[in-house]
Amino acid sequence: MVSQRIAAAPAETDADRAALAWAALATVMDPEVPVVSLVELGIAREARLAPDGAVEIVLTPTYSGCPATELIEQQARAAVEAAVPGPVRVLTQRAPAWTTDWISAEGRRKLREYGIAPPGPAEVHGGGESVIRFMPRAASVTCPRCDSPDTERLSAFGSTACKALYRCRACREPFEHFKPI
Repeated sequence: MVSQRIAAAPAETDADRAALAWAALATVMDPEVPVVSLVELGIAREARLAPDGAVEIVLTPTYSGCPATELIEQQARAAVEAAVPGPVRVLTQRAPAWTTDWISAEGRRKLREYGIAPPGPAEVHGGGESVIRFMPRAASVTCPRCDSPDTERLSAFGSTACKALYRCRACREPFEHFKPI
């Protein structure tokens, strides 16, 4: 969803066009968590100018089976086309794989305020390579409502595969936790 339109100011240089494209991407909200933008989630990786003058948007899906990937691409393209003159291309970049470590501090704050416990840092394995997998973490998940660490996991899956369902034992409220990958 495009939450607001960027005023289509004339782009004087290629850098201006790339900056306008990036600003437009920052207004596109994630369709599953509509309080964080594609930029804050780290899904939007780059807005650049191709040698042929087209604006290229580089997106990295959160995982290959994400059902929102096509919608995200359409919304990103629409936002950039509205903000920047000229052709726009969307490129899907799967390597390196998206990691929850790419979620910005602002994105984590917004997740918490929305009632979703943000992920902790992803595990790093030998050689600096990360293995993508969903698994429970030994560390407790802090309740996004009352900050209590006294929580329990009710289900490995929440409303989407990338979230787990938890309940706080202190305030008794259920909440989702964005799984770290």
